[in-house]
Amino acid sequence: MFGLRTDCSCEMMQTCDPIRRDAPTVFRDRQSIGQGPAQRPSGLRRLSVIIPTINEEGTIGHTLERVRCGRVWEVIVVDGRSTDRTREIARAHGATVVESSPGRGRQLAAGATIATGDTLLFLHADTSLPSGFDDHVFRALEKRGVCAGAFRLLIDGEGQCFRLIEKMVNFRSRTRQMPYGDQAIFVRANALREAGGFPDLPVMEDYVLIRRLRRIGRIEIVPATVVTSARRWIEQGVLRTTLFNQVCIAAYWLGVSPARIARWR
Repeated sequence: MFGLRTDCSCEMMQTCDPIRRDAPTVFRDRQSIGQGPAQRPSGLRRLSVIIPTINEEGTIGHTLERVRCGRVWEVIVVDGRSTDRTREIARAHGATVVESSPGRGRQLAAGATIATGDTLLFLHADTSLPSGFDDHVFRALEKRGVCAGAFRLLIDGEGQCFRLIEKMVNFRSRTRQMPYGDQAIFVRANALREAGGFPDLPVMEDYVLIRRLRRIGRIEIVPATVVTSARRWIEQGVLRTTLFNQVCIAAYWLGVSPARIARWR
């Protein structure tokens, strides 16, 4: 999967450790980066990172550089028919690139289907993982009763409106165990299968996934922060985006199908 490299620009790190050549023969083409598959008391060893993309040439390189700084078994970029250099850049960073029909839920579902890890992390292309993210993932999933988790959120934008959104998101996640996709949701592969797999939905795929997982176990919010782009709020308007999200949730609870909700955009 990822080729050997000697350095990467990780926050608080000078270099990343070289690849360990101890992957099983059957996965010889899926050797991990960083320090290699971690030996965990719980038996979790293989972290698959799944990233959906559509025309993300400006962000995917940086996102993959951050991933390179962790112990990762494989990185799968599921591209929704990009017309720019997204696929080329992802391959240059060592990711396995597969193509899918557009739609974040569909793309993530496709990536989850082919992932070989015992732990899956779903990462948006414009979201950066923190240093030591792999340790946070494995430590969280080692806790009794925990089947999935996510990170705290920081939005890469200036203004009090973004700080307020962060506080609301982090409070909701901590008190209600309801993180959303831009918080880099991670899950045990067996728990995802028990939940019926990743929802192939046009919208609200992360909301539906977390609700299913909460029936299986606890959702842990780790003490580390991912940084996500503010572009969605900037392009669509902070107030409009926030209100639309709440309307979608209310409509879903009233029985409106995700397919119909998607047409409201």
